[in-house]
Amino acid sequence: MGAQLRVYKQKISSAQTTKKITKAMELIAASRIQKAMARVNASSPFARAVTRAVSAVATHSNVDHPLTREPETIRRSAVVIFSSDRGLAGAFNSQILREGMELAELLRSEGREPVFYLVGRKAVGYFQFRRLEAAAEWTGDTDTPSFHTAEAISAALLEAFARGGEQGGVDEIHLVYNRFVSMMTQSPETVRLLPLEIAEADEADASSAVYPLYEFEPDAETVLDAILPVYIQSRVFNALLQSSAAKQAATQKAMKSASDNADKLITDYTRLRNNARQAEITQQIAEIVGGADALASSK
Repeated sequence: MGAQLRVYKQKISSAQTTKKITKAMELIAASRIQKAMARVNASSPFARAVTRAVSAVATHSNVDHPLTREPETIRRSAVVIFSSDRGLAGAFNSQILREGMELAELLRSEGREPVFYLVGRKAVGYFQFRRLEAAAEWTGDTDTPSFHTAEAISAALLEAFARGGEQGGVDEIHLVYNRFVSMMTQSPETVRLLPLEIAEADEADASSAVYPLYEFEPDAETVLDAILPVYIQSRVFNALLQSSAAKQAATQKAMKSASDNADKLITDYTRLRNNARQAEITQQIAEIVGGADALASSK
């Protein structure tokens, strides 16, 4: 019985230590969510402004631009998967990797070769473990993404898109990332980034938005050359920020669940320890009574 009591005490101590760690990580994630959401909200006005500008240029000009032209044959498709550098976030990474691989299978069924671009150590580790190839990788900047990372990703994607599928580049670009919906919900989302489809506004916004007549200097094609890379950077940066906020929310939810499970373990082991202690006391009393009866009967 004494050995059993020691085992239960060790398990209770281990569960209490685990609860302290998970509770601290839950509080850290909760504090980071507010900062991540503030960054998402701060970037939204610029993203909307760039989207309106691109829509205006594409709507009021009939320029056949490479970034808006639909290719006759799509041979290779870029799939950018946004994961995280750290784990302990529940199904955050597994669901986005599953979404990316399902998209790749869909592209293969349509005769398009997927080309993977990976963001985050979890995606890189997943591909390395399965010996899958990736065209480019970016790690170490998923918790608090910087705009420099978005610029590097955008430059690599635009360079591959400019070369085209025939020259070893890509003919279209898809972004796969987790979108922050609420503290309890992070939804995997797939967005076709290029060729550009001007369908960004909601129906209510489209009915109320009246674009003025524009004059483009020196010409509409030059304006598109300048503004479309900025648009791509803003979309990639928004995906990074959304993924970061969703990861912090997923971490908080996972750590809260772990803390609740630790509480349940502590309760269960405490009950078992008390039962074992009561059984030990009962056994000792029975031995004392039995010894006393033996002494009394021997007289």
